[in-house]
Amino acid sequence: MKSKFGILGLCLTVMCVLNIEKAAAWGTTGHRVVAEIADRHLTKKARKNIQKIIGNEKLAYWANWADFIKSDPDPVLNTTGSWHFVNTASNLNFEQFKVALQGTGDNNLYKAYLRIKNEAKTNRNLPLEKKKQDLYYIIHMFGDAHQPMHVSREEDQGGNKVEVTYFGRKTNLHRVWDSELVDAEKYSYTEYAAVLDVYNAAKYKTYKASFEEVLFESHELANKIYKDAENNANLSYRYSYDYKYIMESCLLKGGIRLANELNEIYGK
Repeated sequence: MKSKFGILGLCLTVMCVLNIEKAAAWGTTGHRVVAEIADRHLTKKARKNIQKIIGNEKLAYWANWADFIKSDPDPVLNTTGSWHFVNTASNLNFEQFKVALQGTGDNNLYKAYLRIKNEAKTNRNLPLEKKKQDLYYIIHMFGDAHQPMHVSREEDQGGNKVEVTYFGRKTNLHRVWDSELVDAEKYSYTEYAAVLDVYNAAKYKTYKASFEEVLFESHELANKIYKDAENNANLSYRYSYDYKYIMESCLLKGGIRLANELNEIYGK
C-alpha cells in the first residue's frame, strides 16, 4: 500500500509540474536567468534591504513563485493567473498602445504590476510575509513583461492556441517562447546569466525604459512573431537562428531592468 501511495504522489507531482510549465512565462530557466542577472546589479543598499526580507536567499530561488502559487488552495493566491499577461489589439503605435493599456481592467500584468510596485515602494510598514510576496511578484512579473507572448492577443491566449511544430514536435507558439528557445541552448540558469551579462554600464544605460515602453517592445515583437508563424508554422533551425539573439536580448534586458526596478524600490 505504501508503494502505491508513493507512485500516486509522484504522478500528482509530475502533473503539477507539467501544468506549471504550460502556464509559465519563460519557463523556470528563463525566469531564473532574468533574476540572476538582476541579482548581479543590485546596489549595496538595495541588497541590504532585500536581505532584510529574504535573508541571503537568491532572487532566482523565488523567480517562479508566482507561477507555483497557481496551485495553492488559497484563493487569494491561486486567482492571480491574469496578472501574468496583458492583451491589446495588434499592431498599435506607442500612443495607441498606452491608451489601450489604460483601458484594460485591474487584474492584468500592467495594472497589477504597477499596483504591487507602488505598495512595495511606499508602504514600509507591511507585514514581513506581505513584503516577501510583493518582492516575489515583482521579480516574476517584470520577467513576464519581457516575454513577448505575454503582451499579445486574447483570442488565441497569447499564442497558446497557435499550433506549430518545433523540430518536428507538435507544440504551440506560446510554449516555443516560454521554454523551447531557452532550453534549446542547454545552459543552466547561472551559466546562461553569465554568458549574457558581459556588457559594461554604458551599454546597459541604453536599456532604460518605462514599464509602458517595456511592454510596447514586447507588443511589437509579438506582432512579428505572429506574422512569421502565419507564413511558416514548421519551426526548426532557421527559426532558432532568427530568434535566438532576440530571445537572449529579452532575457538580458529583463535582468538589467529588473535590477533598476529593485534598486529604485529597495535602494532608498
